[in-house]
Amino acid sequence: MCFIFGQENNVKKIIVIDPGHGGKDSGAVGINGIQEKDVVMKIANAILKLNDKLDRPLNIYLTRYSDTLISLSNRTKLAKTLNADLFISLHCNHSQNKNATGVEVYASRKQGRYSKKSVYLGYLFEKALSEQIGYRSRGVRFANFQVLRETVGYCPSVLLELGFLSNKEDYKSIISKLILLAISIMKVIIQII
Repeated sequence: MCFIFGQENNVKKIIVIDPGHGGKDSGAVGINGIQEKDVVMKIANAILKLNDKLDRPLNIYLTRYSDTLISLSNRTKLAKTLNADLFISLHCNHSQNKNATGVEVYASRKQGRYSKKSVYLGYLFEKALSEQIGYRSRGVRFANFQVLRETVGYCPSVLLELGFLSNKEDYKSIISKLILLAISIMKVIIQII
């Protein structure tokens, strides 16, 4: 499946995982006061642990490794500096509508060199998360998020909204399936690498 990146199979790809928010920016605050920044950090750390268990670990970097606030521009600069082959931003949703549920995947609204590949990857992530974990799919959408807008010209990039922390069922699912979320994300990464 190396056609996605248009590179030879023996070249080790660089993946940047962006656990959203951090530090004073908690992101969404859900049921029982759970903070988005903590949930996505746990998922990112689970991805790193899964990667360490691979026979041939991938080059995976995080935009943050602790509860610190990293500016959006520094997150995208990291991907550019590393010459990343893939950028994935991890998030959880929140809504005033307590019935809002499901996973959303975003690609950049801005057109860039990797727009089509980003949309394709978005569908792979959306399918994996809805089929393997049983999440309701809210589809692949387009947005002008800075982390996508500033990376789509350099590498395929997607933003994953991994369920609603404001929805009781999504909340339970996210908390109980952190490892499964990480496994699903890793499966897609491995599939395309």
